[in-house]
Amino acid sequence: MEALDALLNRVSVPRLVDPAPDAAQRQALFRAALRAPDHGQLRPWRFLTVEGAARERMGELFAEALQHANPAAASEALDKARAMPLRAPLLVVVIARVQAHPKVPQQEQVIAAGCAAHGILLAAHAQGIGAVWRTGDMAYDAHVARGLGLAADEQIVAYLYLGTPERELRRPPELAVEEFVSAWNG
Repeated sequence: MEALDALLNRVSVPRLVDPAPDAAQRQALFRAALRAPDHGQLRPWRFLTVEGAARERMGELFAEALQHANPAAASEALDKARAMPLRAPLLVVVIARVQAHPKVPQQEQVIAAGCAAHGILLAAHAQGIGAVWRTGDMAYDAHVARGLGLAADEQIVAYLYLGTPERELRRPPELAVEEFVSAWNG
């Protein structure tokens, strides 16, 4: 697939089934992530892969986090939290590793980790792999962060769900560029 085609036609694919990306495809996904803009060459990111039974353990972690946040959470809400990681055969947790640096602000490092996540999405699309970027409460929960082994200087940027598209990909809408771009003339 041509690079410009991947950039112009990538869409989120929320309905994913087996199989997950194979080893060669994963290598390409992570190689693409490592090409993200990186001022200072800090490499302010790392990735966790979650698949198989680990998805069920992550679901339990999500349910625990929900129960900590809301002790009166309904059983349906807890079941929904448990099922979240089961929506795809492979999850990639994208983590920003924010480092103190005199020239690279923390926000820029988090954005760089976001660019790494986007690189994975583009590489997935280019290989015919379905992918969707999700966050939600579980991306910002301290209990989840501890359960995933994040350090104090780390934060979850994305849960990338990856697998085989269950249905044909939708066409992205054509947006009018001029609605988003304007000249600044001082």
